[in-house]
Amino acid sequence: MEKIENVNRLIESLKEDDEHVRVQVIELLGEIGAPAVDPLIDALSSEDKHVRMGAAKALGDIKDPKSIEPLIETLRDGNKWVRREASGALGKMGSPAVDPLINILKDEDWKVRGAATWALGNIKDKKAVEPLIEALKDENGFVKSGATWALGNIGGEEVEVALKEVAEGKPGYSKKVASAFLEKDK
Repeated sequence: MEKIENVNRLIESLKEDDEHVRVQVIELLGEIGAPAVDPLIDALSSEDKHVRMGAAKALGDIKDPKSIEPLIETLRDGNKWVRREASGALGKMGSPAVDPLINILKDEDWKVRGAATWALGNIKDKKAVEPLIEALKDENGFVKSGATWALGNIGGEEVEVALKEVAEGKPGYSKKVASAFLEKDK
């Protein structure tokens, strides 16, 4: 009980204006581990963006699969920095997060689809290759560039073929990303 009270006090400290305090609190929460997971999941719905960001980061450090679905919901947050932390946290979760992330590649919100591509690129699971190749057809540039980057991170022959198509396609950031990966592999 006392540990939970301490976790809640630490989470409350994420409201501090001092960024150094917030960074230290996030590290402490990550070190506490499993006892901090439920309060951190609750903190994902805080009104304070710093609390939501810190909670997402700490959950990524703890890597408890129980936090995957709440983090996926956090990809819908109105604040781009909170979404970025949630995506980063999901990218640290490894294989348990792959299927849920693949499932949201078809989400109606481009921000959610894009965040999923970047998280999958951090996980580097070959299971994501086909869905990411499909995401290259997305009309949104953020999603396309995320899928391109993710595929480049995962690698493989099938990926190389897809990246060559992107590199030979329309000008844009995705083309630059694909070209950079292809140059690196020479």
